[in-house]
Amino acid sequence: MNIPLVIDLDGTLIHTDMLHESTLRLVRDAPLQLLRLPFLLARGKAVLKRHIAQRSSFDPAALPYNQPLLEWLQSQRAAGRKLVLCTATDATIAQAIADHLGLFDEVIASDGSTNVAGAHKAQALRERFGQGGFDYAGNAAPDLPVWAQARKAIVVNGNAALVQKAQGIAEVEHVFPPQPAGISTLRRMLRVHQWLKNLLLFVPLLAAHQLGNGPAWLALLLAFASFSLCASSVYIANDLLDLESDRLHPRKRLRPFASGQMPVWQGVVFAPLLLLASLLLATFVGGQFLPWLLAYFVLTCAYSWGLKRLVLVDCLTLALLYTLRIVAGAAAVGQALSFWLLAFSVFLFLSLAFVKRYAELEVQVLSGKQKIHGRGYHTTDAPIVQTMGIVSGYASVLVLALYLNSDAVLRLYRAPQVIWGAVPVMLFWVSWMWLQAQRGQMHDDPLVFAVKDRASLAAGVAFVAIIAAGAVGWPW
Repeated sequence: MNIPLVIDLDGTLIHTDMLHESTLRLVRDAPLQLLRLPFLLARGKAVLKRHIAQRSSFDPAALPYNQPLLEWLQSQRAAGRKLVLCTATDATIAQAIADHLGLFDEVIASDGSTNVAGAHKAQALRERFGQGGFDYAGNAAPDLPVWAQARKAIVVNGNAALVQKAQGIAEVEHVFPPQPAGISTLRRMLRVHQWLKNLLLFVPLLAAHQLGNGPAWLALLLAFASFSLCASSVYIANDLLDLESDRLHPRKRLRPFASGQMPVWQGVVFAPLLLLASLLLATFVGGQFLPWLLAYFVLTCAYSWGLKRLVLVDCLTLALLYTLRIVAGAAAVGQALSFWLLAFSVFLFLSLAFVKRYAELEVQVLSGKQKIHGRGYHTTDAPIVQTMGIVSGYASVLVLALYLNSDAVLRLYRAPQVIWGAVPVMLFWVSWMWLQAQRGQMHDDPLVFAVKDRASLAAGVAFVAIIAAGAVGWPW
């Protein structure tokens, strides 16, 4: 007898929840719609799902499918078995996914009046196929009533406790284990490696030669922790709002939310908690640090919400976000910023922002695409982006060279002539970064590339050694 195989969607066939993702897209594209959702929910989940589905679009090809399960389903279909997609997701979304995969003979889903979940799903399948007339693949506790009506159970992405419960009410035919998730996944969600950027907070203190200022170091350590938590909060929000674009990128598709290793709802919880912890730490820093932290947060949110889709504005915003770290560091210790440091920072970080965008354009060129998804750039823009980035990098070196002729250098350095050695070092590093980008060897984040690249690390050591030698004078 050819027993139909019924498959759940959210958390089973795909490593995500379509209601959560659709809601995020709706809030991103039409924020005011968020005010209507509680009233729609009061009319029932099915009504809410239909409203959201009709107002948010998605690409079925970009979803994080459960590949082991998908391959098994393909073998079952090849053997002539009837496959049915049965889900609490709205029918318009479920049908689009079914049409994309071309695997399913039938789709049963929420229709705007009935929410096909839990007991309702069990009843619908019993009426359609009869008691024990189908096998069912699910992933969570709400699937237990369905397994109770099924002939056999297939447990997907479930823990040991769920498997045990399923075995108590049905014969478990297959178990597809969940994706591994642990400290490494949490670390990647927080993007801990990006905290390196927050070392820029210490630049004003170092530039002013205040290395022995103990209270300033304590304030900056608190500022570093606060900025890092704030940055992680924004990174999570950015990943949630940029899921589809990340999934179309060869490397970003492996991020925790894009790949489905971490559910979207956890990101929605984590982001505000991290922000709250960041603001709490900021109150202990003192000075004008908190207003600058809030400015960074607002500008980063604006970037995630829409500025990153605007040509050139996105790179200028990234440069400002880097520079804001330096400004915040100065505010944390009540130190005035020099014109030279700000000018050097803006031009250098603008160059790095263009490096980032150029590297992304090169990836799209190799993929045969004409445009970066979610950005305003075409692949044909790569040469002009490269030109603007190189010019910006060399402009930062020019500012450095002009600074070396200022009165501030004579006041701060015992051997100011030694500092001129920093100019060729910077020229080398800027040129090296762009050469690597041209060769297609640049990481999505230039600073991450720099801390792993031997030539960049050597240039950094040389730069620090030259500055130190100029500050203490000749050793002989």
